[in-house]
Amino acid sequence: MKILRVDMTHLTTKWEPVPAAYEHFGGRGLIAKILLEEVPPLCEPLGPDNKLILAPGLLGGTSLSSAGRLSVGGKSPLTGGVKEANAGGTAGIVLGRLGIKAIVVEGQPKDGGLYQLYVSPDKVELLPAAEWRGLGTYATAEAARARWGKDCTVVSIGPAGERRYAAASIACTGEGDQVSRQAARGGLGALMGSKGLKAVVLDGGNVGPVAVADPELFRTAARRFGQELWNSPKTGHKGSSHLYGTASIVGAVNEMGAFPTRNFREGSFEEAENLRGEHLREVTLARGGQVGTRCMPGCVIACCNVFVDESGKPIVGTLQYETIGLVGSNLGLGTLDEVAELNYICNDLGLDTIEIGAALGVAAEAGLAKFGDKDSFVALLQEVAKGTVVGRMIGQGAVVTGRVLGITRVPAVKGQAMPAYDPRALKGNGVTYATSPMGADHTAGNAFGSRATVNPLGIEGQRAESRKLQLGAAMLDYTGLCLFARPPVFADPQLMVDLINGRFGWGWTVQDLEQMNRTVLKLELEFNRRAGFTSADDRLPEYMLKEPLPPHNTVFDVPDSEVDGTLADL
Repeated sequence: MKILRVDMTHLTTKWEPVPAAYEHFGGRGLIAKILLEEVPPLCEPLGPDNKLILAPGLLGGTSLSSAGRLSVGGKSPLTGGVKEANAGGTAGIVLGRLGIKAIVVEGQPKDGGLYQLYVSPDKVELLPAAEWRGLGTYATAEAARARWGKDCTVVSIGPAGERRYAAASIACTGEGDQVSRQAARGGLGALMGSKGLKAVVLDGGNVGPVAVADPELFRTAARRFGQELWNSPKTGHKGSSHLYGTASIVGAVNEMGAFPTRNFREGSFEEAENLRGEHLREVTLARGGQVGTRCMPGCVIACCNVFVDESGKPIVGTLQYETIGLVGSNLGLGTLDEVAELNYICNDLGLDTIEIGAALGVAAEAGLAKFGDKDSFVALLQEVAKGTVVGRMIGQGAVVTGRVLGITRVPAVKGQAMPAYDPRALKGNGVTYATSPMGADHTAGNAFGSRATVNPLGIEGQRAESRKLQLGAAMLDYTGLCLFARPPVFADPQLMVDLINGRFGWGWTVQDLEQMNRTVLKLELEFNRRAGFTSADDRLPEYMLKEPLPPHNTVFDVPDSEVDGTLADL
């Protein structure tokens, strides 16, 4: 394995060996390690001292199902703290197969130019991309493939990233029709834009899966892992994840009263039935779209879809739960077509649908749009596309939008908007939002799956559950494993140990694995501490502590003393 350093100031690239201190880190863990070792915590996130890091997980590039996610990271332009966002698609797989531990992008172009980075088994080129300036992510992917071949992987930003909007995401192409997988959270698209980097093009050529240290151990563990996923009622070929994708949980979240509705004023939506995964599957198939497709080769779960309009024209792939919640029910929109239209606009501009959905909800609260009126939200997104003052406000995310408009009902923590689970009805997520180094982020430790064992409306057990889930999420993110694929390795950590030992021959034990889980979170917390974060940042919005959420009329009432201890003594 090796590290590719890209110096945007001098427009040079160089390979270097992996330092011994970085050897056991991958994905999110490697990002945390590099940030703490190499990036001044108090630096300007959009300045030359910050670094953009692209890293596959430890298991990236292998033949293991669902292990090809790409981690992207740096100091967040949105939160001012540590940030890792990950995405499906083929980038994590190709980087792993090319033997690349990480791509580290440093500095900024002196000429203010825009560039593309091309990486193949034979060469690395940093080339001008002036002709791509202003292109959306779909057109950028198309242009890159026209130049480098249809099988290349494209990691790119849209106009939002070029303009350094704090809600800007990074788009990744995937298998087949999955061309817009988003590393969405934390404004990392703005960081990529600040580096003058429009796209990273990865050409894996005919390079196959990476060699493993112990083929028999890895093969046995991988076979068991795949079989457990295949046989699971959730992830298997007849499971809810495969049949309905992430939208499979719309009904359950709505019924438990945690489905964000009209700027998080209510926890259930009267039109939720039209947004359910079951309805999404029915409509998609009836129109000639696709369901049960993959974002990465070899994934047995295949949870993606390609949503099409009434004429059969593809709109987005894939329509995700978080998007349905934030630009659907949160805006009072109750049809899949409305959600898909907003989703497409955000994807093409390169915007996080969670952050923008929350910002649009805040704008509607201020009267700039009308809940339930899709066209009013499209008009605001057009302002974002044009780069008007109002558009730039929205593009900077929910907190800035609220501050400019004088709105205090802003669903955010550490500057980042909440995903589609209201913490007043899913209190474990509230603890995660408050204490995760990432800010409000469902992938950092989502308690939705724990609702049968920990009362989501109660106080008891929330701290312990959040802590456990955050440690587990760190493991998934540094190995490159999809969140959906967690059940086998959560149930038996030795399985993950066998996969890692089969890949590298490190001789890890379960204790070593658990120590690494803790280490990743400790590195992130330390970076944030040095960046100026205190326990005062570990708080939910004040209104959520006081304003009851229908239909259960609950508030977030987990005591501060409980919240503060969640990640203590790691």
